[in-house]
Amino acid sequence: MKIIAIVRAELQRLTSTGLARLALVALMTVPLLYGGLYLWANQDPYANLDQVPAALVNEDQGSVVDGTATNYGDQVTDEVVDGGAFDWHTVSSAEAAAGLRDGTYDFTFTIPRDFSADLTSASSDDPRRAQIVLATNDTNSYLATTIAGQAGKTIRASVAEKVGKEAASTLLVGLADIRTNLGSAVDGASQLVSGADSAVSGADQLVAGAADASSGADQLSTGATTAATGARSLASGTSQLATGASTLSTGLDELRDQTTGLPASTQQLADGAAQVADGNRQLATAVGQAATASQAAADAAPETQAAIGRQLVALFVSQGQTQEEAVASATEVASYFAPVTDGLADANTQVQQLNGQVGALATGADQVSAGAAALASATPALASGISDAAAGADTLATGAQSAASGASSLSSGLGTLETGAASLSTGLGTLSTGTVSLRDGLGTLDDGAVQLRDGLQSGLGEIPASTEQSRDDQASAISDPVGVDDQPLTSAGTYGAGLAPFFISLAAWIGIYALFLIVKPVSKRAITAVKAPVRVVAAGWLTPALLGVLQMVALFAIVRGALGFEVAHTWGMLGMMGLASVTFAAIIMMLNVLLGSVGQFLGLVLMVVQLVTAGGTFPWQTLPGPLAALHFVLPMSYATDGLRQLMYGGSTATAWTDAGVLALWMLGALLVSLLATARMTRQRTLRDLRPSLIG
Repeated sequence: MKIIAIVRAELQRLTSTGLARLALVALMTVPLLYGGLYLWANQDPYANLDQVPAALVNEDQGSVVDGTATNYGDQVTDEVVDGGAFDWHTVSSAEAAAGLRDGTYDFTFTIPRDFSADLTSASSDDPRRAQIVLATNDTNSYLATTIAGQAGKTIRASVAEKVGKEAASTLLVGLADIRTNLGSAVDGASQLVSGADSAVSGADQLVAGAADASSGADQLSTGATTAATGARSLASGTSQLATGASTLSTGLDELRDQTTGLPASTQQLADGAAQVADGNRQLATAVGQAATASQAAADAAPETQAAIGRQLVALFVSQGQTQEEAVASATEVASYFAPVTDGLADANTQVQQLNGQVGALATGADQVSAGAAALASATPALASGISDAAAGADTLATGAQSAASGASSLSSGLGTLETGAASLSTGLGTLSTGTVSLRDGLGTLDDGAVQLRDGLQSGLGEIPASTEQSRDDQASAISDPVGVDDQPLTSAGTYGAGLAPFFISLAAWIGIYALFLIVKPVSKRAITAVKAPVRVVAAGWLTPALLGVLQMVALFAIVRGALGFEVAHTWGMLGMMGLASVTFAAIIMMLNVLLGSVGQFLGLVLMVVQLVTAGGTFPWQTLPGPLAALHFVLPMSYATDGLRQLMYGGSTATAWTDAGVLALWMLGALLVSLLATARMTRQRTLRDLRPSLIG
């Protein structure tokens, strides 16, 4: 018998009766129902999450930030509900708890009463993390719990971004204000530097003026000391003059009373008068010198005071005062010199008066001397002259007393002038020293002002200028600094498309497994009659292989047409599905040929093992060690991977490798079936003759 005849005979057997045809059709639809319904149910479950009931409880009491009432709980509630990611129900805490227990809600989110207060506590002394409470019930749905956890992370990220953006905006506005204020501070520092430069220049002028004033005061003090010394000498001389004049007056009075002894005493009187005349001339000379010095000091005082006043006016003008203010300040300072000037003028007046009186005294003394001489020569005429001399002596005594009193006042006034001039000299010396310190301090101030200006200018340059739009962009970048740019090398598109390669492979195995419930692995009649194991094995494999390919074509039509999944390589995927089906047919046939009903059962066990090792849902790297090792051995792993590469537009080289592994499995299974069939053509065992437990 030829291979085609054997295949035709098997197909005729499968369709010989109506019940047989019904069984064949039912088993042919098993992979379509399994793969189609499962992929339909999971076509895009994430697009239907808005049908998942969830409760949202908002207990937030709000908070006051910078005088403005803020309620982040209301904002989160509005954003979540308006987003429509789930079937949200805004309820009370009790309703949420009851609904979670009885399955009304798959999960609940609760925003606590202090949510806003905690969010805004970062700027306080007691910062706290805000909490959103997620409550789940795995008895409702474990996947709903997992999805709720992801939703919680999304809500948390949204809240963190919102609050972070507001905080960053506040910070950036503050930095912009600081930059503006720094600009004003730089302008003020520049003005300070300019003012400090002017102050330093004025201080230099002040130092020079103070030094000149101090030098003038030293000269004034020296002149006052000289005048005071002369005045003291004058006071001493006039005191002696007053004493002598008083003695003379007393003597003349006695002489007048005792004229009887005049002739004898005339010569003695003439001698005494001559001595007095000599003393008076010396006194007149000394008083004249004192009067000249006093007049010079008095004449120089107004010019000295005026010079000091002009220097003070220039000093105060250099310090920033107006001409009128400087004149007023200089006048006030000059008022302290008035007592000294006035005392000097009074003393000079008294000295000049004394000079005149002493001059008169000297003249009188000369006259007395001449009279005494004449008296000595003309005693008879002396009696009448004695009376005149007594009167003149009285006048001389009175004048001498006045001269002594004036000289004493002059000495006292010049002493006061000396003390004042010394104090003025000391004060102006201190002023000169102080102006030097002032100049040095202003120099330090100028250096500091320059450093301040440069530092502020540098700080201003470190803060970039910004606009409201740029600050908003910066706040967005700060609050959400990292974005994920999804650039997939390949993309399944939907959740269902992501599972399709695995469930297509699984459906192919299930379809072949179901077919072998009614398809005979090999024809025992052919084994007995033909005794050509190659043809027998080929015919036994081709029958389920052809039916499996038909299953895969129908399943592909459902996946591509009915479900609308995108396929990058249509013919390549059809070829991979067909290769997987014929490979699985060879493997299950091998198990049946070798072990019969036990082999058929092992086909079911092998399907279960591959269900967990193929890596169709979670990555195979998450499997326990032994199962992960089986991933690289069993054929469904390669069928699933090959379908992924071709469906998503991945590596065709990898798909060819997967196809090669499947082909090796197919050839290996056919070879084992061939060896087992060849054995059966030579000898039969009781097991070969025993009917199958399955069919």
